[in-house]
Amino acid sequence: MSDITKGVGSVPALHRVILDTDIGSDVDDLLALVLILGTPEIDLVGVTTVYGDTRLRARIARSVLGKAGRQVPVHAGLVAPLSGREVWWAGHEGVLHGDLTREAYDSDDAVRFLVDTVIAAPGEIDVMAIGPLTNIAAAIAADERFSRSVRHLWLMGGSFTDDEPEHNFRSDDVAARTVFASGIPTTVSGLEITRRINIGSDELARIAEAGQVGRLIEAEIEQWWKFWDTAWNVPHDPVTVLTLTRPDLFEFTPMGTISVAEGDDEGVSRFEPGRGVSRLAAEIDAEAVSAAIVDGIIRGSGSRSAAGLSR
Repeated sequence: MSDITKGVGSVPALHRVILDTDIGSDVDDLLALVLILGTPEIDLVGVTTVYGDTRLRARIARSVLGKAGRQVPVHAGLVAPLSGREVWWAGHEGVLHGDLTREAYDSDDAVRFLVDTVIAAPGEIDVMAIGPLTNIAAAIAADERFSRSVRHLWLMGGSFTDDEPEHNFRSDDVAARTVFASGIPTTVSGLEITRRINIGSDELARIAEAGQVGRLIEAEIEQWWKFWDTAWNVPHDPVTVLTLTRPDLFEFTPMGTISVAEGDDEGVSRFEPGRGVSRLAAEIDAEAVSAAIVDGIIRGSGSRSAAGLSR
């Protein structure tokens, strides 16, 4: 495995992170947010929402943060993919959160928040994007300083061992191509890595014991399982969090280039090692990653007692 680079090199002890998310559909965005809250090495600077009803997604994020006792800026972002592709909407977004109209978020201009926050602290902000890349592409287009000011971009997306189009890249392949052409140093967790982890009933039982947020996660996961008629799910997005905070649990490719296809292969992603600024998570300590995800989610959930969930 001489072509694999272990770890990420020199990184700061405290990571200042903006999370860009399509929280509310697949439960893995919720898991990633709570894992971040349970990670002392991360200073969550803000949350931006993308894809579909981003105002509802912003209210969901605000609701989760409130249940966890955290005050973090939340900004709703772009609704429509730059690709023009129809938004996939599960229909259960937010139904377990009660009256979300009471959840006030900070603005409807996530792109401006991204640009202003990143260029105000060049080289200090990591951006973690776990949904379609529409907001990130728009930030790149809005101000040329954005691309050179992001410290590192951490993505969940793509599938690099077959020709399977992955949801995030396929939903806005135009945005994905803009991001990978921008020159921002990027680490990507593809399906071939994230699918090595799953959360089942044993892990869910532990999470559910962790207070109000743990019970919310239990309800959201059970809703997701019912939606897909299964009893387990893949925590794609939390894996991406750990590529930043626990690089010792991964091996990474050398830097190279990532392309996202158009036409008949629309959304299919490919990696070419060599000259470039992007790399993939290539190997994973699956058992340790699974344990770190569950433990971090439990820490992020806390044990606060409050009003019950709306079911």
